[in-house]
Amino acid sequence: MKREDDIKNAVEVMRKGGVILYPTDTVWGIGCDATNEKAVARIYEIKRREDSKAMICLVDSDNRLQRYVRNVPDVAWQLFDCAEDPTTIILDDATNLAPNLVAEDGSIAIRITKEEFSKELCYRFQKAIVSTSANISGEPTAQNYCDIPQEIIDSVDYVCWTRRQEHKPHKPSAIIRLRKNGEVQIIRK
Repeated sequence: MKREDDIKNAVEVMRKGGVILYPTDTVWGIGCDATNEKAVARIYEIKRREDSKAMICLVDSDNRLQRYVRNVPDVAWQLFDCAEDPTTIILDDATNLAPNLVAEDGSIAIRITKEEFSKELCYRFQKAIVSTSANISGEPTAQNYCDIPQEIIDSVDYVCWTRRQEHKPHKPSAIIRLRKNGEVQIIRK
């Protein structure tokens, strides 16, 4: 399947409220429209995860990020610009996202992807996409497609073809928490 068709199919499924499996700038992810509360709830069910544990969103650009966070601090832009590896930043004042995706304190974990496939997927979808590891909560993270449990594959509406044959080490993103008061906390390196 051509990459173009793969992206088109994934976008169509998410527009209808469906859930996809897709390769990201880190590990394989379970994704959906980050503004669709029912789709987000389905991902929590698939992962058998409490909805009090927030999930990450992927966007394709600075402009898109600003749609989902009211006031992005300057230091966040600096971190995104200088990060050599994929870096997720937890920011306060989330907006325009599914309520069950936003943490109780009003924050959201968000990342601007630079990887070709996931960036194009976000660009074509024109919205933030949920990106949570393709595993049952508490189980090992699926670095490659071949590591994803069949139970997860069977529970989604579309599985992307791109990068399925890949077999190389991938790791989750770094996670940094930025608070409005300027406090910085490294959650995961």
